[in-house]
Amino acid sequence: MSSSRERILGRVRRALADAPRDDAPIARGYLRRHGERTVEETVALLAENLADYRALVHRCTPAELPSLIGRLLSGRGSASVLVPPGLDASWLAGTDVARVADRAGSTAHELDRVDSVVTGCAVAVAETGTLVLDGSPDQGRRRITLVPDHHICVVRVPEQVVSSVPEALERLDPVRPLTWISGPSATSDIELDRVEGVHGPRTLEVVLVG
Repeated sequence: MSSSRERILGRVRRALADAPRDDAPIARGYLRRHGERTVEETVALLAENLADYRALVHRCTPAELPSLIGRLLSGRGSASVLVPPGLDASWLAGTDVARVADRAGSTAHELDRVDSVVTGCAVAVAETGTLVLDGSPDQGRRRITLVPDHHICVVRVPEQVVSSVPEALERLDPVRPLTWISGPSATSDIELDRVEGVHGPRTLEVVLVG
């Protein structure tokens, strides 16, 4: 008596009996992006989709960034902020909140006691409202954006904004530790009750600087 595995493989072989013996990959006609947009339209779509995922979106100029970050930390009541080693020091010039360094030896409990984290990003995808972090010096280790409850992510506009996931992938190094973020951490149970903050920050604030 044949096993279930053998029966299934037999069905697959019979189904493929008439298929050409060509190992060449099949090229699929996927769209690289959905429609043509101006830079302004692409950034507007990013902001719209970020907000749809319940991220809080802010716009400012480079000169306004330090004061805006200061206000966001103050409004949150943050007493400490986690700082990646390569973060531009001028971004935090508008606040006197205690800085916590991104250390390799930091435990999850130590990170959980930090109120906020401020990072840059590698790229932002407009069509999906997604931020991608790749562990660069201005973003730090992956865990620093997964444990603290409040994440402020700065996106440089327009140079870090792309329309689609394929365009983002072209910019990313696949061997780096990539973190794809679409809104604050959230999950739903079988009753579709949404719970935020289960495996990441409950509050994601995105600052579009340009």
